[in-house]
Amino acid sequence: MDVLRMRWTDALFAHWPVDPSVVSARLPAGLEAATYDGRAWLGVVGFAMEDIRPRGSPVGLSFPELNLRTYVRRPGSDDHAVYFFSLDADDRVGVALARRLFRLPYFRAEIRVTRESGEMIDDDAGTRDDAVTLRHRRTHADAPPARFGGTYRPLEDPSPPAPETLEHFLTENYRFYTEGDRLYYGDIDHPPWPLAAAEVDIESNTLFAANGFERPAGDPVVHYAPGTEVTAGRLHAVR
Repeated sequence: MDVLRMRWTDALFAHWPVDPSVVSARLPAGLEAATYDGRAWLGVVGFAMEDIRPRGSPVGLSFPELNLRTYVRRPGSDDHAVYFFSLDADDRVGVALARRLFRLPYFRAEIRVTRESGEMIDDDAGTRDDAVTLRHRRTHADAPPARFGGTYRPLEDPSPPAPETLEHFLTENYRFYTEGDRLYYGDIDHPPWPLAAAEVDIESNTLFAANGFERPAGDPVVHYAPGTEVTAGRLHAVR
């Protein structure tokens, strides 16, 4: 049963390949790095979350998010999922609820997402040739400082990624794992992302350092998605 409904818009996916050992050393017991063509991936993913509504609530929250993630699996399983090293959101209430309900490492931050024209995000805006700028500064007390700034734009019309492609591996993930006193998982559901190859100009990015990683070498693999409807279920303990 879903406990939250929301819409994610103007999503940036920027992924860097890394040796699986880089990721595995940071995972809790019971998880291992999921790989594509022998490589693990670290991803910076940002988007605006709109109309986040708990089940039955007439009022929703809206705020942007930026997270650093990788992809994992349970030993002996081919199914892969998301593991978050950090998630930053520009809403005090949203951060508190996410920490309590989903045990995720959320931090408060100032995040602004704008289009090239300077207007705020509009779901009805076209996706071709529209540059989106995301600027982020973590403000959470007693948390490692972090900043990100970048402008991204799609290079083609979006379409769902084909199965077994890298694009599918990086974006079509419907489970996440997190830890507290034990290992937990949560499931989400959404239509396949309408995905476009994209370019990004990153002005600043200290998310890797804030999470204890060296910045990966080379340019990231970049994708853009205009948006999708999402539902999230309850958190469950791994048995």
